[in-house]
Amino acid sequence: MDELDYKILNLISNDTRLSFLEVSRVCNVSGAAVHQRVQKMIANNIITGSEFKLNLNKIGYETCALLELQFSDSEDITVIIEKLKVIPEIVECHLTVSDYDLIIKIYARNNAHLFDMVKHQLKPLGLIRMKSIISCGEAFRKQITFGDKSEKRLKRS
Repeated sequence: MDELDYKILNLISNDTRLSFLEVSRVCNVSGAAVHQRVQKMIANNIITGSEFKLNLNKIGYETCALLELQFSDSEDITVIIEKLKVIPEIVECHLTVSDYDLIIKIYARNNAHLFDMVKHQLKPLGLIRMKSIISCGEAFRKQITFGDKSEKRLKRS
């Protein structure tokens, strides 16, 4: 990874619809050079996909919650994670080093729908304790950005 790679990452991570030609113009290199570097980052799992950001509130999902979950059988957490993956409303799942096994981000049509999912989809997995945080709105979401100092710090570690 060099300075150009980080510049390309900054551009495409903030707008996945940018064409390689537009990126090449900003970076002052050829479109082929951008394409080759992006393909190399994909091959090295530095870039793992691209996505559109959906405004879920506009399509009927009014409740967003972060749930800390503790299960009765924590040793079989990989099986639980696989079962959580198939629940469409769960969009993130994080392992923790706390009293809880996992933190998930979940979207629901409303609070009643959230309660129903906890009761009928999470409790049957052995859920024994839960802490919930209801989001009142996303203040911001962003990708990490890289600059010269970040690049030098990464190379040293």
